[in-house]
Amino acid sequence: MTELLSSSCIRTFLLIENRLLREALVRLFSKRADLLVVGQGGYAEATAVRVLDSKCDVLIIDSSQIPWLSAMTAPERADRGSLKTVVIARECDEKHFLDAVRSGVKGYLLQDASASDVVATVRAVFRGEAICPPQLCAALFRFVAQSARDASLQNSPSRPDLTLRQQQLVSLVAKGLTNKKIASHLNLSEFTVRNHIHRILKQVDAESRSEAVETIRAHGYSINA
Repeated sequence: MTELLSSSCIRTFLLIENRLLREALVRLFSKRADLLVVGQGGYAEATAVRVLDSKCDVLIIDSSQIPWLSAMTAPERADRGSLKTVVIARECDEKHFLDAVRSGVKGYLLQDASASDVVATVRAVFRGEAICPPQLCAALFRFVAQSARDASLQNSPSRPDLTLRQQQLVSLVAKGLTNKKIASHLNLSEFTVRNHIHRILKQVDAESRSEAVETIRAHGYSINA
């Protein structure tokens, strides 16, 4: 009977240093018939081998362990298996969030998430879905868009050949200056500045000033914002 119950549950491993949080999750999951904790511990106790040997369906970690997860999911780790991972983060940090996405995390929660949010996220990740806080969706969209631009640039025939004047203009555009302010800064007419920017947009095949800045920066130019 126990084996039958175990096989029908989502097997979770809690790799969380904060003991209070870890014990709270154990109590929470014990009240859900479909959730089973098959291992738990801080980082000193829960080694990679122990996590993998547990044959957990969902690994739950905190954001400080994203580097550990990156090592676990590196291509050379043939024993890594397919880790479906949920992160519980202490704060809304875009860098930590994107590092987690790059490491293959499928669920990302903030520490103030409700008990029902935690349970729903574990179940969703187990089903193959991806979950993140609404306030971090914009960061994810920017990351995907930038990745697509970077891939496109890698396949582009050459780096745009910008003059020193054009590089100065782009740096001022990156700071959010208007054409009028740029003209005053460089002692040019506003008409001349507008023509320069129009040529730069065509040169890098960009539809907006912000897109031109990001494209030029991705080509390796030093653009100070």
